[in-house]
Amino acid sequence: MDVKKDILWRVYLVFLAIVACCVMVVGRALYIQTVQGSYWKALSDSLHLAYRETDADRGTIYSEDGSILSSSIPFFDVRIDFSADGLREKGGKRFHQHVDTLSIGLSALFGDMSPEGYRKVLTVAYRKKERYFLLKRNIDFRQYRALNEFKFLKGGRNRSGFIFEEHEKRIMPFGLLANRTIGLSRTHVDARGRLVNANVGLELTYDSILRGVNGKRLVRRLSGGAFVPVEGSEIEPEDGKDLVTTLDINMQDIAQGALMNMMVSNEALQGTCIVMEVATGKIKAIANLGRRPDGTYYEDMNYAIRGSEPGSTFKLATVLSLLEDGYAGLDTEVDLEQGEWRVGTQVVKDSEKHGRNRVTLKEAFELSSNVGMAKLISEYYGRNPQAFIDHLERLGLTGPTGLGLKGETAPVVHRPSDRLWSRTSLPWMGFGYGISLTPLH
Repeated sequence: MDVKKDILWRVYLVFLAIVACCVMVVGRALYIQTVQGSYWKALSDSLHLAYRETDADRGTIYSEDGSILSSSIPFFDVRIDFSADGLREKGGKRFHQHVDTLSIGLSALFGDMSPEGYRKVLTVAYRKKERYFLLKRNIDFRQYRALNEFKFLKGGRNRSGFIFEEHEKRIMPFGLLANRTIGLSRTHVDARGRLVNANVGLELTYDSILRGVNGKRLVRRLSGGAFVPVEGSEIEPEDGKDLVTTLDINMQDIAQGALMNMMVSNEALQGTCIVMEVATGKIKAIANLGRRPDGTYYEDMNYAIRGSEPGSTFKLATVLSLLEDGYAGLDTEVDLEQGEWRVGTQVVKDSEKHGRNRVTLKEAFELSSNVGMAKLISEYYGRNPQAFIDHLERLGLTGPTGLGLKGETAPVVHRPSDRLWSRTSLPWMGFGYGISLTPLH
């Protein structure tokens, strides 16, 4: 009898211990659910939900007459969530009723697969309950609008499962015309995984205005690493502003053609052609061409804003300075010494033999005489070279042009106080050597 009581007592004790454990487990579960439920739910969401940026529509670049020079066109990736409630309810009744009609419509719209092919693809994805099935990539706006007219999509995303992801592509309707000036809108991911902006031209200079402000979209992480947007949780982007330029597309076409003809006939390595409306200073056209190894030409760089020695074109600045400062007139005489003049150990030579001696300033300019410009500038500015530099500054030749294009090379105009200034600096400057200016200057 004592043995039986002893056994029963032990059984009761074990039973009570089990009951106590069960009570503790249930109590803990209730505590987690009621008291800590919001915390654990938020933690779960943080592991599966994330905000991703949505691109703003980039602004359009126009010519002065309103022609589109660069614009963004929307493209869409089409995906389907086959776990959407509207597709799964009632044993998938809605999907099975419409899959044939949907397949026929998709085949007619895209033309890349037969209706039977589309039906097979959709059915397999439905059976696998794919949450982020890629149906089509990079459809254009016309196809996007036509697809949204399908009866199957009229019920909304929850009933059709269709998800549209919008992105844009930058196009230039006039192709090569002013390509480097208008610029390219390009981004790429570098070796470190960073998104690098590789824009040039106006696209780069006014990028902050054109690109607008990106929005945000809440997405949910699915198995396999895919993300599905969560409806009703978007912060709309602020679209970029448009840019109106002074370019004239007809003048640009003429300038480009003329430059191409000259490049080909002279087998030139690089060239630029700039058209300015002198009454207003508006730049109406900028054409740039560089030569490929195979002999063809393309817009590889904006040479209009790249510095180099201006050479004889700079003689106009020399003549303007002499006339405006009152040192000389068109009839002022200078001895060309038959095209050679020694300055210290250096010799200034005219590029073409002319055998002339005493000529007027006007005639020296007509002959494009290096000797004439060098002697005149030395005679009248030799004692005060800074006066000549000051005049160049008033002409706007010592600083940026103010055109508003990033990548413009700063002018290099040496001054008497510079370490590199020498006895030959001023005379050589008179015919455009020893300095650097852009063709735009």
